[in-house]
Amino acid sequence: MDIVLIRPEIAHNTGAIIRLCANTGAGLHLVEPLGFTLDDTLLKRAGLDYHEHATVVVHRSLGEAAAALPGRWWGFSSRATTRYADAPINRTDVLAFGAERAGFDRDALDHIGADRMLTIPMLAPSRSLNLANAVSVVVYDAWRRHGFAGAAEPTGGLTSESFTGPLFDP
Repeated sequence: MDIVLIRPEIAHNTGAIIRLCANTGAGLHLVEPLGFTLDDTLLKRAGLDYHEHATVVVHRSLGEAAAALPGRWWGFSSRATTRYADAPINRTDVLAFGAERAGFDRDALDHIGADRMLTIPMLAPSRSLNLANAVSVVVYDAWRRHGFAGAAEPTGGLTSESFTGPLFDP
């Protein structure tokens, strides 16, 4: 599975998504212009030491990204009407997310297509989720649908918690 961030603006969101990709095996593709540099302190802090475990490719344009990722693309927008859970997302599909403030531009919308624009349900009157949270919701659900292929056996590690006692008192 590949994730495409089109014109991402906020370094710590992208850093968190790099960490997500390292933990799920998803590839990350960034379409320029970026609202930060790849050596940004916030990007590195959010990704911690996961950068070396993630595949991150920067593309100069959407066309370049589309050429590199010829599979079926799904776009995510708070303005879409089809819920992501109702879409047949496959492991070979591309999950595209627009810029934090502006969303998708016309080129991205045309490339993805209105029939492949999806939304994540929220309570009214909520407008949107944080980009990193939205990507996490969709990636983990898509991975779950396919049996968490390639996942390690559970050994803990849900968070950075250091508690080593039993999960529940007997």
